[in-house]
This record gives sequence, C-alpha cells and structure tokens, in this order.
Amino acid sequence: MRAVLAEERRYEELVDLAGEAYLYGYPLTECVRTMMKMARGVEGGMGAPVNTFWHADRLLDPAFRQVVSPNNDTLYSVAVVDLGPEPMVLHVPDTQGRYYVMQCVDAWTNNFAYIGRRGTGTEEGAYALVGPGWEGSLPEGMTMVRAPTDLVGIIGRTAVNGPGDVPAVRALQQQYTLAPLRAWPGPARDAGERRPGDWPLPAPRPGVRADLLVWEEMRVWMQAYPPPAGEREFLDRFAPLGLTDPKSPYLDPEPEIAAALTMGRMAAEKAIRAYIRTSLPKINGWLYTTHLWDYNTRFFEVGTVQEESWTTEDFMRRAAAARAGLFGNHGYEAAYPWTYEDVTGELLTGERRYLLHFDRLPPVGAFWSVTMYSSPDYMLVENPLGRYSIGDRTPGLKYHDDGSLDIYIQHDSPGPEKESNWLPAPEEAFRPIMRMYQPDRAVLDGSYLLPPIRRVG
Repeated sequence: MRAVLAEERRYEELVDLAGEAYLYGYPLTECVRTMMKMARGVEGGMGAPVNTFWHADRLLDPAFRQVVSPNNDTLYSVAVVDLGPEPMVLHVPDTQGRYYVMQCVDAWTNNFAYIGRRGTGTEEGAYALVGPGWEGSLPEGMTMVRAPTDLVGIIGRTAVNGPGDVPAVRALQQQYTLAPLRAWPGPARDAGERRPGDWPLPAPRPGVRADLLVWEEMRVWMQAYPPPAGEREFLDRFAPLGLTDPKSPYLDPEPEIAAALTMGRMAAEKAIRAYIRTSLPKINGWLYTTHLWDYNTRFFEVGTVQEESWTTEDFMRRAAAARAGLFGNHGYEAAYPWTYEDVTGELLTGERRYLLHFDRLPPVGAFWSVTMYSSPDYMLVENPLGRYSIGDRTPGLKYHDDGSLDIYIQHDSPGPEKESNWLPAPEEAFRPIMRMYQPDRAVLDGSYLLPPIRRVG
C-alpha cells in the first residue's frame, strides 16, 4: 500500500512540475515557433529569410493569422535576427517626426530595446545588435544594443495616417535595413542570403508525437537560448521531465512521464486562460494591461525605462502576455486595455448593439484606436466595410459639437448616418482592444479612465 501511495505521490509531483515547467517555458516556445514561421514564410502572412526585413505593404486584415491580436494602425516591418555568427546593424532613416518603433524582443519575449520616436527620436541612426557573448569594437557613431539571446525578433511599426498615406510609409520601410557588421556600411543584404523556407537555427527533433512536441521544442530551445543566469536553477528543477537531456527523451517516452507532461500542460493552459480573464485590473469593464509585458528585469538597452514600477518577475503574467498578445509593448510605449464585457458585466456578443461614448478622448502623444477581435482566437474580423479598427485617424469620423465622440459597436450596420463611426463586430463573441501609442502620464497613472461599453439594443 505504501508503495502505491508513494508512486501516486511521485506522479502528482511530476504533474505539478510539468505544469510549472510549461508555464515557465510557454513564452519561449510561442515566441520561437512564431519566429520560425516568419523565417519559413507563410502564405498570407509575414515571411522573410533570417536577418532580412519583411515589410507589410498594406494594413493587416483577417487573412493574417500568424500572431494574435495584430494591430491595424501601422505597417509592420519584421525581422528574425540570428546574432550567433556576428552582430547585425539595424539602420533607421529620419522619419521627420512620424511615429515608429522598432521593438527588440529576445527568445523569451523580453522587450529589451525600443528604437523609435519615443525611445530614441526620429533621426537617422545605426544600431549594432550584438549577442550576449560578443566582444569587439564598433564604428564611431554606431550605438550598441546587447541582446539577451542570440535569437532576436524586431517588431517594427510605422504609423499610417489613412489609406492615402501608405505610399509614404512604404518609402520609409525601404530604408529600414539590416546588414552584417563586417559588411557595414555595405549592401543591406548579405550575398549569402537565405530564402524563405530555411530555418538554419535549432529545431525540434522529427518523429516526436504531436502531444509531446511542445516539450521537445522547449528542450531544444531552452538549451539553445538559455535563460539568464539568475534563472538557471529552473532548468535543474525541470531535469526530471527530460528538458535538460542532450538527446530527445520524447521519441520513446516513459508512459508515466508522458502522462504527467500532458496533464501538467493542460492544467497550465487552463490557469493561463483564467489569469487572462480574471487577474488583470478591471475598471468600467476594461482590463488594464499596462503592466502585462513588464517581465524583463535584467536587460535594459536603448529606449527602455529601468524603473521598479516597470519590472516584474511573474512567470504567470509573462505566459499570459504571450498567449493574449505576443510581442506586446511595455505600457509606456503603447497601452492596450481590452474588454470582454459591457458595463453590466455581460459578455460582448454580435447578437447585441453597443455604444462607446467618449466625453474626453484618450490623451496620447502619438495616436489611439479601438480594434475588433473575435474571441477566443483574437483575430481580426471580416466585415462589409473592411474596417477592422476605428480611431483618431479614421477618415470621416464624426464628433459632437462639444468634442465628444460616439462609436457604435455591433454586427449589423447602424445606418448610413452612423456608419462613419461604426466598428463592425462578428456575429458571436468578441474582444475589442483600445490602443494608445505614447500614452500620456494620465493613462499610465490611472487618472484617465476609459468609458464603459453600454448595451443599447
């Protein structure tokens, strides 16, 4: 009997450990998997060789499904960067005051640098992205940006002021370039350029069954892109699960381990979903995510704010951020409140009609918008207007004489007189996101609050 109880206790401990490991490693697997898709190229989405920019030539629409909660305010410029062989130089042009940001993210989703209007200004510049172990000198006038891991994602966003502004933004995008340090200031592209479809970096072992693939990804990428020294103890704790094994234990796993991994993953995923819905500050129905992407506590390069109020070591929060909004910015760059419900607490659905009334518009240094997403997959929503967001740059938006604003949120048209202010919703559940780029202090300290969404029919 004691042996049976001991065996059951051991299994329960393995399940708990697997849940902890999944929560810890989830951002890594989501991030690297997404970067892999970008580098390999996916029809209808981002795709460019490693160390090369992919530039969106239009605002994103529902056909794009590579990243949850994509924005519809900017043209993306995205690159997957491998710093293992050598540093890469990011060149940015003078944008003449136009808002842009080059958000630099490591393999663990740490936002470790912001190059752009808020962080570094809009003047022309050259920034050397160097790996964690690189030592060397840089040309005069070049700024060093040290990355926590050799794998880096650059998520660039350049503001678009209406459809007619797209050509001007496209011209700027062509001046965002990446080049090896050894070739600088030579051609933007190396002669040995890889093609979409290549993934020259560590990848999971073929042959691992589907339900254990995420663990194989975690094993490979934890070893390729180790966490900071202060977190190495976690790898030792997870050793009984096979995550530190040099060869894959998931090709022919022990049944007990396989079962524990599956149960632990399911429990962790449930906890992440619950956190997203219940653990964020809620005011007027809006969930305030201002500090959701604050995990980074060790890596503060150009454009970051190294203050205690903008750092947290909360693995659950980091996992929730990767699930609900991979590649989100710190709140000081952009604030993203979202909501699932109206002012009464009822879930938002396309079966009803709603009004979002602003007595006072969001105070921002750049721009604001409300974007519609389906729930629970958080993708843009097809609609007859082809309108996926609405905000201060929406052509034809009608304001009241006192400067206040009404936005009509519903599935069916509110009628010709109100369509200028209509944000189309899907037929079923949805989750709008308010985006405030370069939010004023009033947004960050909570003295400005968003109005609730009210049901009107």
